[in-house]
Amino acid sequence: MKTIIIIASIFALCSICFAEETEYYDWKGSKLYAAGNYSGALEYFNTAVAQDQNYIDAWLHKAETQRALRSYNESLATYDIAISLAPNKAAGYTGKSSVYSLLKDYANASKYMSEALRIEPANKGNLFTMGNYMQSLNRFGDSIVYYDNATALDPSYKDAIYRKGVSLMVIGNLDGAISAYSSVLSLDPKYKQAYNAMGVALEAEGRYEEAQAAYDKALEQDPAYPQAISNKMQVLLALKKNEEAMSYFMKT
Repeated sequence: MKTIIIIASIFALCSICFAEETEYYDWKGSKLYAAGNYSGALEYFNTAVAQDQNYIDAWLHKAETQRALRSYNESLATYDIAISLAPNKAAGYTGKSSVYSLLKDYANASKYMSEALRIEPANKGNLFTMGNYMQSLNRFGDSIVYYDNATALDPSYKDAIYRKGVSLMVIGNLDGAISAYSSVLSLDPKYKQAYNAMGVALEAEGRYEEAQAAYDKALEQDPAYPQAISNKMQVLLALKKNEEAMSYFMKT
C-alpha cells in the first residue's frame, strides 16, 4: 500500500514539474517574441505544445509567431488547433482573422471576426476592426453600424468616429462626414487626417475657402503631409489663385 502511495505521489510531482516546464517554455518564447527573435520564440512554443498539447496559450503564441514570420498557412493551421481546443475563446478567431487580413482576404477576415464578436460582443477594438473590414469590402453602410457600436462603448473613440466619417463621405453624406470630423477634432485638435478629410468634404460641397482652411490646419500639424499639400494646391486652383498655387508648389 505504501508503495502505491509513493508511486502516486511521484506521478503527481512529475505532472507538476511538466506543467511548470511548459509554462517556462511558453514564457521564454514570449520573451524572445517581444525581443523580435521570432525564430527562437517558435522553438520554445513548439517545445511547449509538444510537452502539453492542451496548453492553449502556447498554441496561440505559436500561431502569432508564425504570423510574424509570414508563415501564414502554418499560422492558420495552428489557430485552427487553438480554436478546436477552446472554441469559446475569442483569441483564436481574432488571430485567424488578422492573418486573413494580412492576406487581404477580407471576406474570411470578417467571418472569423464575427465569431470573435459572438463571444465578446462588447469588444470595442474588434468592433472597430470589423468596421474596417466592411470598408475594405465596400460595405460602407455596414461599417457605420460597427463604428457606431464601438463609439457607443467609448464615445471618445476618435479613430472609429474618423473612419465613420470616411464611410459617410463615400456614400455621399457629406454633412454627416463633416460632423464626424468635427467631433474627432473636438477630441483631438491635432488629428491631421481629420482636417484633411474635412477639407475634401468641404471642397466636394463647393466650400473652397473653408476647405483651404482645413488643409492649412492639417499642414500646421505636419508641413510635409503629402495628401494635404496636393489637396491644398487643387483647392487654390479651384479658387483661381493660380499664382499662389504655383508659389506654394515651388515651396514644396
